[in-house]
Amino acid sequence: MLTLGAGAALLGGCGSGAPTTAAPSAVVDRDGDGVDDRPLVLSTFTVLADIAGAVAGDHVRVESLTRVGAEIHGYEPTPQDVVRASGADLVLDNGLGLEAWFAAFLLDSDAPHVTLTDAVEGLPIAGSDAINPHAWMSPTQVLHYVDAVVVALSDLVPAHAADFEANGAAYAAEIEEVRTELVADLAAVPPAQRVLVTCEGAFSYLAADVGLAEVYLWPVNAEQQSTPRQVAAVIDEVAAREVPAVFCESTVSASGMRQVAAETGATFGGILYVDSLSEPDGPVPTYLDLLRHDAETIAAGLTGGSR
Repeated sequence: MLTLGAGAALLGGCGSGAPTTAAPSAVVDRDGDGVDDRPLVLSTFTVLADIAGAVAGDHVRVESLTRVGAEIHGYEPTPQDVVRASGADLVLDNGLGLEAWFAAFLLDSDAPHVTLTDAVEGLPIAGSDAINPHAWMSPTQVLHYVDAVVVALSDLVPAHAADFEANGAAYAAEIEEVRTELVADLAAVPPAQRVLVTCEGAFSYLAADVGLAEVYLWPVNAEQQSTPRQVAAVIDEVAAREVPAVFCESTVSASGMRQVAAETGATFGGILYVDSLSEPDGPVPTYLDLLRHDAETIAAGLTGGSR
């Protein structure tokens, strides 16, 4: 069974703090002027920063443009963000329509950028022509992110290409381990109950990876409050399929999903993380922690295991 530290407290809602630096390390000051002189890679949100930091090691300084707990979909860049990007050696974005603000942001910045999902096979949002942008939630699809980071950093700092390749391979193995353990944990769930019920439809890629159907209160980028009709539809689905547990994400209200649980007898299985990491002392300070937390929470809820 996937496990996490028992003492971790769940982070609820949006937070604030200093810009996130992935894989923190001592300042590298080669010329003695007190300034970190490694290349600066800036990502659009904390998850991408951590993925890039795992590949970069100590050779590159990686920071997130948005802070812990920020809502990435509707983020509005500040003048300070443009200044930071103009000083970056590389900017990394998710793409797939996630950062709706990013194209306009690039008009005010001359920093080179790489989109990490170019090799991802996108899944459509139900009832829409748009693509679900949350591909990093798939332990399979996120390997394309890792590969893209390895290539981008190797182009940026060719002298350390071998290190980036080795770091990427080791990181990919850890990600695959999470997927393998989640599939094994879910094997005991009866087919009719193999349903992932969440507030937002942000788990299409993860559900596809591990053989779960997906039910949600609202699709991606929709209003973050459930309507009575949406709640009623999910209640009917959960009751009909006798789904044992339902879940909600950390950055939205869980009231609608708690109503679903109350009216169906399903357990409210816990909080899942998607768009942001937590502070360093929170439950998901790294992407691997986020993936493991969500996998452990989903598996415990659907199998009736203790959390």
